[in-house]
Amino acid sequence: MDGTLLFQLTLNGLIVGALYGVVAMSFVLIYKASQVVNFAQGEFLLVGAWMCWWFLTEWQLPFVIGFLFTLVFMTLFGIILQVVVLRPLIGEPVISVIMATIGMGIFFQALMKWIFGVFAKPFPPVFTAERVSVLGLEVQTAYLLSLGISVAIMAGFGWFFRYSRHGLAMRATAFDQQVAQSLGISVPRVFAMSWAISAVVSAVAGVTVGMVNGVSSALSFYGIKVFPAVILGGLDSILGAVLGGLIVGVLENLAQYVDSQWLNWGNMYQVAPFYALLLILLIKPYGLFGTRNIERI
Repeated sequence: MDGTLLFQLTLNGLIVGALYGVVAMSFVLIYKASQVVNFAQGEFLLVGAWMCWWFLTEWQLPFVIGFLFTLVFMTLFGIILQVVVLRPLIGEPVISVIMATIGMGIFFQALMKWIFGVFAKPFPPVFTAERVSVLGLEVQTAYLLSLGISVAIMAGFGWFFRYSRHGLAMRATAFDQQVAQSLGISVPRVFAMSWAISAVVSAVAGVTVGMVNGVSSALSFYGIKVFPAVILGGLDSILGAVLGGLIVGVLENLAQYVDSQWLNWGNMYQVAPFYALLLILLIKPYGLFGTRNIERI
């Protein structure tokens, strides 16, 4: 047993799992506000990463400025999508909205390929040192940055939902849209805000992964990879999304360790979260912290 490799993979799993948790919170945010699962979430990562890459390479902006421009763009992007595409579907069957998100995902995937090409492109150098030593192990600087940003986003989400006026309005809308509207809360505005925040948070994750692996259409796959974390934690639980992301991040790295040491099946890193997803749906379909819905017929 290679203890150093095991520790390295566990550490990587926690760092990547924090990033998964942030993307999972984006899923949960939209679901809590509108009861819709956004299957275009992975394309939000892709659009955000490509826009940041474009600001840095075409406009030659410093990373911090280009990153801030990306966040502003993604805020407008999320609001416009909600107003133009999804707001007309309010009151329609949920499956119609879900199919609309799938269609958006396909559209933006093709659009990004048409504009930027199909080959991966590296980010301009952002850090003077690509790796730093943590407890004697080499860790990507971008992943350490993502860990700090992820923790900050998680803390920000906690404060936002607990203390801010807009966060309380969003919680009220998630509980009962009609009651929230009767209390003077603008439900369409809450929907637009949830999509804007989701797009911004996804862009942060997309830029982080793009700095390590380059920007390509493969980024959109993260939306599917994170889905087991969402189900594990519960579709309507922010805390569950964070814990689910951490669990899935560690699980896929431990699966890689077990496969490399003993099984030698190959590709366990990719498929282990989906095996976990099947088990979760069989044993606890509402997730660890999800609300169990009881319906009378």
